[in-house]
Amino acid sequence: MSTTALEQTVRWPTLLVLASLAAVAPVSTDLYLPGFPELGDDLGASASAVQLTLTAFLVGLALGQLVMGPLSDRYGRRAPLVASATVCVLAGIVCALAPTLTVLAVARFVQGLSGAGGMVIGRAVIADLVTGKAAARAFTLMLTVGGVAPVLAPLVGGLLADAVGWRGMLWTVAGLCAAMLVGVVVVLRETHPPSARATSATSYADGIRTVARTRGYWPPVATMALSFAMMMAYISASPFVYQNVVGLSAVAYGVAFGVNAVGLISAGWISARSVERLEPRRIVRFCVSVQVTATLTFVVLAAVDAPTWLLPVPIFVAVTTNGGVMGNSAAAAMSQVRAVAGSGSAVLGFSQFALGALVSPLVGLGGEDSAVVPAVVMASASALAFVASRGVSRAGPRGGSPRRTADRAATPRPDPSPAEGASGPPR
Repeated sequence: MSTTALEQTVRWPTLLVLASLAAVAPVSTDLYLPGFPELGDDLGASASAVQLTLTAFLVGLALGQLVMGPLSDRYGRRAPLVASATVCVLAGIVCALAPTLTVLAVARFVQGLSGAGGMVIGRAVIADLVTGKAAARAFTLMLTVGGVAPVLAPLVGGLLADAVGWRGMLWTVAGLCAAMLVGVVVVLRETHPPSARATSATSYADGIRTVARTRGYWPPVATMALSFAMMMAYISASPFVYQNVVGLSAVAYGVAFGVNAVGLISAGWISARSVERLEPRRIVRFCVSVQVTATLTFVVLAAVDAPTWLLPVPIFVAVTTNGGVMGNSAAAAMSQVRAVAGSGSAVLGFSQFALGALVSPLVGLGGEDSAVVPAVVMASASALAFVASRGVSRAGPRGGSPRRTADRAATPRPDPSPAEGASGPPR
């Protein structure tokens, strides 16, 4: 099979299922947030205790990626994915029926652990199927959905809170997990044939070691993780910045959230279309440069007590640029480790969520009535992403040049699935 044929194998049904895999975990995180007060009242738990259910999910999500990714390198993509999706549905049912907070927290941990399989294996599937610009396009479209999900989920949860309560919201999450399972069973085929799988008893360590030693892998991983950290800082601080500082009502805050989400979706779509004409790494560098400028502008406006109505403008620009950063960075990273795509996807996902979890609490250090600290946190993450993005084009594997790395990444692999065929790219 030629490289051209290899780069035209992701069809829309497959891409939509992979996008749903990327979205289920963040939706599971944020959809039930508006139900926290009612949850605490029903189960007789304090606010901090209720927060543990979210922490348990995030811990499971981070650890699950480190487990499921290498497993998929050894046992193939489909079987671990079906198993993890099934467990995610069962854990979701237990969450919705949980009689105590302890049961809920344990079930949420299991749900995160299993839900991570969809995210990490979904990225590995794309790395199996496509490379080069086709990979950048596919990753961008998939991760745009995953990036929008945590932005829109609280708004959807707010609409459901009064109608169905916190248990209804968790039933909704379980239903989404079930839909994900059906999509995996019906649409996805095995993309990692037995001949390409790791068989050694030490395959887990070998895969992680291979990833760790690949120099070209780390700059795009750092770029993606730091840009995601900027987004998490925005999400965590947005209720206070928009309502307490800017002075928006709850409804207007929802509108502002929606506008930013539209910007993110639009940028992701434009980026996916632009890779036909532009080098993906150039798109990353441009978007990160604009992101740094926007976040630094946010810092200046917040520090000099500028009119508060100006603050949403640089925030919108910073959030929008992530649509061009996330997918292209993921494609650049995964192209370096296609032989151990599951392990590479695991480390990428763990880095992303671990760093996002680290920065989220920092935005509250300045209190609820100041935008300075959130602005500084967002600008710091963006500045570090800018530095990391400078290394993407120069990076190569240990002992090799970037060009040799690109040549190896573009080497055709056997078509893993007749069902995928050689159809054209998503349109």
